[in-house]
Amino acid sequence: MTFKKWFSFTVHKKVTMKKIFLLIAIGMLFNSCEKLLFEEDQMSLNPQENFEYLWKECDEKYSYFELKGIDWNQIYDEYQAKIYEGMSDDSLFNVLGGMLTELRDGHVNLVSNFNKSYFWIQNLGQDNFDWRIVTDHYLPLNYYVSGPFRHDFLNDTNQEIGYIRFNKFTGVVDKENLDFVLERYKDTKGIIIDIRENGGGDPEDAFDLLSRFIDEETLLNYSRVKNGPAHNDFAEEESTYIQPSEDIRYTKKVMVLTDRTTFSAGSFTALATKALPQVSLVGDTTGGGLGLPNGGQLPNGWTYRFSVTQALDLNKDNQYENGVPPDMTVLFDWSDLSKDEIIEKAIEEIFN
Repeated sequence: MTFKKWFSFTVHKKVTMKKIFLLIAIGMLFNSCEKLLFEEDQMSLNPQENFEYLWKECDEKYSYFELKGIDWNQIYDEYQAKIYEGMSDDSLFNVLGGMLTELRDGHVNLVSNFNKSYFWIQNLGQDNFDWRIVTDHYLPLNYYVSGPFRHDFLNDTNQEIGYIRFNKFTGVVDKENLDFVLERYKDTKGIIIDIRENGGGDPEDAFDLLSRFIDEETLLNYSRVKNGPAHNDFAEEESTYIQPSEDIRYTKKVMVLTDRTTFSAGSFTALATKALPQVSLVGDTTGGGLGLPNGGQLPNGWTYRFSVTQALDLNKDNQYENGVPPDMTVLFDWSDLSKDEIIEKAIEEIFN
């Protein structure tokens, strides 16, 4: 299955956002098979051909040009001037990778057998997390590890606040570990879920987690897929709903901690909390990554990916690809390593 066939399928089949997550995840599995796009006699090492192909693919399928105010024609002029006959693979890679970096998107990559280009989302803001400070000042030494969750009652809170560190959407969140964690903190005043420096992963984990904080079907957001060559060609918006879990749920105060390296599925979780009245975001704006990625192969065999969808808020008018803002902005004070200001703010909010 080629990217072009897959892309057409996702555009013309009406799906919910959850299904879009799954379809794009499945589509990405085909990246390893993208050599089917070009038969051996069609492979081209010509630098100009590879440049033109990649620029045009982005021009017609990337989903965030207008939001980010990117003049892709100007980018063409700037980077095409760096292409010349006989340039080395390394030089060509640096030009093409540099062009993709102009999209300022952590879901955008160029991959060869000798290098990979990417945009460093951590450079968007200051470092806002230190696990050593959390373990030194807020958790007992023998804190629990339940699947992907590291957790315990916070020190000095008389077991009234539970802290849950969730640093990656690994795809291993299940009924058993979620039931154990939420049962343990059922009598607390509130819980803290720390997803700072969570770079994303399996979006199914986000749905499993969020379903534990609602008592009725809840609309989270909308999504739309790029479906035409113009920069503003999109399919109709699709709604994203979650159903309440049939297992243990928690409906008291929940503080979700975020920073600029909270990305992709982490950003989706942050955006979804805006629809949950008992859940608040504390910390810094996330790193974005709400556009779901897919890609293909250049004529020379290198592979690429970029965002092909947009995520919209409940009003369908805000796109948080540049980051989901917190409800309470708090930054880490690196001059005082005896405390975590973001956790302190979350504690304050739970007790108020």
